[in-house]
Amino acid sequence: MVAVRHAPDKGVPTEKSRNNFIRPMEPTQPHLLQLGLQTARESGATFNLLGRMEAPQYSRRIKDWPEDERPRERLQQQGENSLSDAQLLAIVLRTGDHASGATAIDLARRLLTEFHEDLEAMSNAAINELCRVQGIGPAKACEIKAAFELGRRRLARQGGGLVQFRSSRDVAQYYMPLLAGLKREQFQAVLLDQKNRIIRDVMVSQGSLTASVVHPREVFNIAIRDSAAAIICVHNHPSGDPQPSREDRALTTRLYEAGRLLGIQVLDHIIVGRDTYMSFADEGLLDARG
Repeated sequence: MVAVRHAPDKGVPTEKSRNNFIRPMEPTQPHLLQLGLQTARESGATFNLLGRMEAPQYSRRIKDWPEDERPRERLQQQGENSLSDAQLLAIVLRTGDHASGATAIDLARRLLTEFHEDLEAMSNAAINELCRVQGIGPAKACEIKAAFELGRRRLARQGGGLVQFRSSRDVAQYYMPLLAGLKREQFQAVLLDQKNRIIRDVMVSQGSLTASVVHPREVFNIAIRDSAAAIICVHNHPSGDPQPSREDRALTTRLYEAGRLLGIQVLDHIIVGRDTYMSFADEGLLDARG
C-alpha cells in the first residue's frame, strides 16, 4: 500500500504561514497614537461616532475673548474713541442672539451691513425695519432707537444748551438735529415766555411723508394752557428741501392771524431740511397781507 502525502493547499495559509504575515505592532506605535489623540483633544478637537477628528470648536462668547478685544473692557482701558462703530453698537445691544449663536458684535455687523454702514439711515429706521435684521427683536430695536435719540438731543443742546432764542438761526440749529432726516413730517410748537425763553416744546402733529395736518386750535390750546407769551412753529420736510409749499404758507397765515386775535405772538415758522432751513420771519412771509 502506497501512502499518498498531500501537499498543503497554497491558497489556504497554514498556522505557520499566518505567523509570517501577522507581525506584532512595534511597542512605540500605540504610544504615538495615544499621544496624538491626547494632543488633538487638548487643542479643542472632537471626534464623531466613527472616530474621525472634527474641527476644533472655539468659544464665540465675548467674555471668553482676550480682554483687549472685548468692547466694554476696551472702552474702559482705551476710551470710546478707540472703538469701531460695530463695537460701540455691540455695547448698546448688550447681548447676542442665542438662537443663532451670534454675538453682540455679529448683530452689530449685521445692522451696519443692512444699512450700508450709514449710521444716519440706521438712526432714522423704524422699529419694524430694525427688526428685519436677524437677531434684532423689539427690545434691541428700542435700545438702538433710544441711543440715537440721546445723541440727537445731545447734538441739539451742544454749547451749554439753548434756553433762549435770539434768531431764526438759533431755532434751526436747535431743531435740525431732532427733525432733519425724519421720514414723516412733524410739527412742533415752541412755547416761550415774555423774554423768549423756552417753556417747553410740544409735538402738535405727525403726518405723512409729505404733509402734517395742523389746526390752529390745537396749537393755541397748548399755548394758553401753559401761559405762553409767544410761540415759534417748527416742522420738517422729509425731502430735505425746506422751501414752503402752498399749504405751508396758508397754515402760517392762519396761525399768525389766530395769534394776533388771542394776544399770543407767532414769532416765526421755520421749516428744516437736510443741513438747511427756511424762516418765514426772515423772508417777510409771516403776515401774508404784508
